[in-house]
Amino acid sequence: MLQWIVHIVIDGLVLLAAANMMPKVKLEGFKTAIIVALIIGLLSFLLSWVLTLLLNVATFGIFYFLGLGFIIRVIAYAIIIEIADQLSSDFKTKGFLPSLWLAVFIALVGAIVDAILF
Repeated sequence: MLQWIVHIVIDGLVLLAAANMMPKVKLEGFKTAIIVALIIGLLSFLLSWVLTLLLNVATFGIFYFLGLGFIIRVIAYAIIIEIADQLSSDFKTKGFLPSLWLAVFIALVGAIVDAILF
């Protein structure tokens, strides 16, 4: 439970920092960042495995067999960020590429936090 809470707060901070650096990402503040991080976390829990499976089937598992499965996971996470964009009026990404970059940033920071804390 503590690990999940830490990830929500860290993801919220990453979203807020990215929104300040990326002109195509709009976020209304820290409270919205935490809410969006919660939405992304919940959607990831519910949909990530389905999206990953569908993307692996669509690519005939090439990325998986080449040891590049993380690419599929990042794309699935970017799709989840796009869904979160539709569910929140205070969080907007203009196009898929900013969502993809957000997914990369969140994945990298999450991996670093896991390596350091957990």
